[in-house]
Amino acid sequence: MKLRRYLFLLKGRSIVSLTLGIISAIGSISPVFAAPPRNRDSAETCDILVAGGGLAGAATAYEGLLAGRTVCLTEITDWVGGQISSQGTSALDERETQRSLLYYPRGYLELRRRIGEHYGRLNPGGCWVSYSCFMPYDGHKILFNILQDAAKKGKGTLKWFPNTVIKELAITPAVAGNTVGGQQIKSAIAIQHKPAANTPPINTETLSQTIEDAYRYENSPRFNKTIIEFIPKPSNQSSSKPRPADWYVVDATETGELIGLADVPYRLGIDPRSPLEPSSPSPTGDAYCTQGFTYTFAMQATKEPQPHQAPSFYQQYAPYYSYELPRLASFPLVFTYRQIRSMRPDRKRPSDPKQFPIYPGDISMQNWTWGNDYRPGSALDNLIYSREQLQESGQLQSGGWMGGLRTETLRKGEENAQGFFYWLVTGTTDSQLGEGVKKPNPNNRFLSGLDSPMGTVHGLSKYPYMREGRRIIGRPSFNQPQGFTVWEVDMSRTDFKTDFYRQNLSEEEYRNLWLVVGGLNAPALAVGSQSVEDTKSRSRATIYPDSVGIGHYAIDFHPCMTNSPPEAPGNTEREGTRKAQGQAYPFQIPLRAMIPQKIDNMLVAGKSIAVSHTAAAAYRVHSFEWSAGAAAGVTAAFSLEKGIIPYELVDELPSREPNLEVLQLRLQQNKNPIAFPGTSIFNSSWQNWK
Repeated sequence: MKLRRYLFLLKGRSIVSLTLGIISAIGSISPVFAAPPRNRDSAETCDILVAGGGLAGAATAYEGLLAGRTVCLTEITDWVGGQISSQGTSALDERETQRSLLYYPRGYLELRRRIGEHYGRLNPGGCWVSYSCFMPYDGHKILFNILQDAAKKGKGTLKWFPNTVIKELAITPAVAGNTVGGQQIKSAIAIQHKPAANTPPINTETLSQTIEDAYRYENSPRFNKTIIEFIPKPSNQSSSKPRPADWYVVDATETGELIGLADVPYRLGIDPRSPLEPSSPSPTGDAYCTQGFTYTFAMQATKEPQPHQAPSFYQQYAPYYSYELPRLASFPLVFTYRQIRSMRPDRKRPSDPKQFPIYPGDISMQNWTWGNDYRPGSALDNLIYSREQLQESGQLQSGGWMGGLRTETLRKGEENAQGFFYWLVTGTTDSQLGEGVKKPNPNNRFLSGLDSPMGTVHGLSKYPYMREGRRIIGRPSFNQPQGFTVWEVDMSRTDFKTDFYRQNLSEEEYRNLWLVVGGLNAPALAVGSQSVEDTKSRSRATIYPDSVGIGHYAIDFHPCMTNSPPEAPGNTEREGTRKAQGQAYPFQIPLRAMIPQKIDNMLVAGKSIAVSHTAAAAYRVHSFEWSAGAAAGVTAAFSLEKGIIPYELVDELPSREPNLEVLQLRLQQNKNPIAFPGTSIFNSSWQNWK
């Protein structure tokens, strides 16, 4: 009966599509069928096309505009800013040492300055997780004004395309004999959606209710679509010599969408354990175990208790929720952790967050591991489809791209977040700490509506906060012939002499590990004049000759769960997934980590650069995203100006690269740091950078 109904629904489709549909109906992933593309409604020319309007995409646009370039910026939501706006995590993740020096890219410093100027203080929420917590809707407004001002100052042109997704890429054929490059993106087809007549405004429904419609060419009862073709801006140069690239396309999406769509080599999830990734919990790796994603929401303290109605699905998710640790078992601590509005910002607080007062009108943004984090970890429920799953679902076929995400998992993440609010205000159970810990807190209300902090009728963030997406594998490098990657050993402060590493690595692997982390002591180990036991670890991160940016944050995991579904009673975090968690040294962003294989005029910014699963746990916060995006914008503008492709800046390393040096000088002159103060292989003071 099910098959007969399936055949009826597919009536009129091709035999190939029909066959694929039947196969997939039996399997775990349903295929996607898109209507044939309509003729484009408009064409837009760009010097730089940036897909994704988060912090990395905004930073790319910012530097491109200051360089006088025409920048097309697309974003699936209608807000720019990602983490600080549409994802609702408007609490800047920063480390004390870097913050005390204010050692950040110029655009990020401008963002911090304008937040303080807008509110009259940098931390209007009075949160204690950060020096700056604020309203997500203000994050969008402030950042968009910064981009507009950059366009005026640099005489660039900003073309902003909200509610827009990239659907197809036109890529030139591979060049015979060139296995890692040679192809180029010649154009991109995008779909912009707007509400159809007599339908509710954008941000009425949740993302899971609209995302599939957003990627279909045809108009729907809900949305009218505009088909936009992005193409390179014509050159105004009189030279008859062809340019190596007419434009640059930057993937700054939250999940590495263009990486998946262009089908360049990438990793997803946990990497196999190796001397470079020695703390990995898996000898073979696991593409389905990515970090959890979070739908944030805002709640407001009230003077009187509020009525609260249990969501119909609450009991399904209730077994998951917890304060997590005894030291965190406090509602005032959780509320004020990411408080984004304070009614009494000048009121002195006690030293213990558990004793922090909460006043009616105070607003908190929630982003809690054993709360609104949703942490799938199997092929049955993973959010970001692997390459095999994309192929199975038809998304790698022409016109088949649908965003590369599992809609059902988005929906469950939304429900999990809504249930967490109900648990906070009425719950009396705790999955990790047992009975008698959690008390009801009814004097709070869930904030929703288009004028609410999240700007949505449903009250959840417009897009989930993503901690990890697809991560490119860079091109073969002089010391990484399999493809460049920033690994755990390149930035972790872990003591690699503990028993775990001796027991889980072979003798040769353990020695190879110490050849990497031994620093100045490694040569003696290499020639056999020194044993591993006598080799001291370096006290710094890897120093890259092609560094174009910086970052610093702890290696912080929100691991996948052991069983499916994540909310199953008694479920646990995947064993060993926090092994690498801990402090990291201040680190650099090498240009090689931003250059994908296969495509010469594509750069990657944000969380999808070539980093391992462990490194990604630190390379994901606000200032890093800005630094990576700034590097992408400056590199794209520089490459257009000099008539070179980015790979030519690094292809001769470790030999000297004169053009790379000019690029690095430009970054520094523009106040975009590429190294922390005192960076040197002889500097052993990095232990102070906590």
